[in-house]
Amino acid sequence: MALANTQDSYGSVTKVFHWLTAALILAIIPLGAIGNRLPINTESEIATAFTVFTWHKTLGVTVFFVALLRILWALSQVKPGSLHPDRKGETLAAETVHWLLYGSLVIAPLTGWIHHASVTGFAPIWWPFGQGLPFVPVDEGVAHTFELLHWIMTKVMIGALLLHIAGALKHVFVDKDATLRRMWFGQAQTPPVTAHRSPITAPIVAIAVFLVAGFGILATDSKPAAAELPTSESDWAVQNGTLAITVLQLGSEVSGTFEDWSADIYFDPESQSGEVTVTIAIGSLSLGSVTGQAMGPDFFDATQFPTATFSGPIENTGGATFVSDGTLTIKGIAIPVQFAFDLIETDGVWQMDGTAEVDRLDFDIGTGTDAASLDPKVVIDADLSATLSE
Repeated sequence: MALANTQDSYGSVTKVFHWLTAALILAIIPLGAIGNRLPINTESEIATAFTVFTWHKTLGVTVFFVALLRILWALSQVKPGSLHPDRKGETLAAETVHWLLYGSLVIAPLTGWIHHASVTGFAPIWWPFGQGLPFVPVDEGVAHTFELLHWIMTKVMIGALLLHIAGALKHVFVDKDATLRRMWFGQAQTPPVTAHRSPITAPIVAIAVFLVAGFGILATDSKPAAAELPTSESDWAVQNGTLAITVLQLGSEVSGTFEDWSADIYFDPESQSGEVTVTIAIGSLSLGSVTGQAMGPDFFDATQFPTATFSGPIENTGGATFVSDGTLTIKGIAIPVQFAFDLIETDGVWQMDGTAEVDRLDFDIGTGTDAASLDPKVVIDADLSATLSE
């Protein structure tokens, strides 16, 4: 059997690419579907989900490289002519499906890979390179966008695959021709065919489908409305800052930040004392690949409890060291928490850096998840700079 294609038949290289791609697709689709439905409360459940997603991602990257090589090979080869060149509509449909398959076999795994690189890692890719990608930041906005694109491009790929299979079965059971046999190994007996002519409209239709699907899913993306935070009435104006949490999941640190929060600060620089109230929009938390789970009823329950607050006095304990023995309220549960921080003034700008440690179980967060899977300890880190309004 020849390696290269001819006008009448496919070569062995094309056939290997075709069936290798088919096997990979039939593996990654169920792995992704199963992984998304697995519970992740206990250590064994998380370990199982970890393995399933690792295989899904690893084979997905494999599909990406195989698809690129397959496309490069196809561009260098003549394509066998159609057995039914007179069926213009059928030929257009078949060519469009082929373009959709080629495109989605590259775009679907690539968007998934970018999503993986833009979040705090869960389930690594078993390839001999890092988990990140050049020019892809670890950013919740990027992760959310490419998670949506991966989802819709996967659906395009599955749709094109089903149409491709349906077309192949039609050739076997309705037309009873050698179209499918030409792609199998061995020599298929086929009548002489004319040179292949690809309708120019096929790639245009495929591109239109990709654009409509991609822009459509992004345009209709609806996030839960952010909690309305109170307007600060204090004389202190926060210039910038970060509010972050760190948890230990299966022995690995997972960090996230709250994008929306406000601070009411009352502080007297002369007496070095005051008080502070911080209101946090729970739904603004980005916690890598487990953000969705963290918002659920078993954890923060952001729908029912959209905000959390910390309120307490500001007391100087010596030099630039301060402490606030306040109250942290999450899910309607108020717990005393000590927040220790440094406060330094430079040219009228006061910089605060501090930390606190809480037990998530005290706030009824993740009570069904065992400590071996998710450590009860949660570290809260905050830094901000503020100036006194004149």
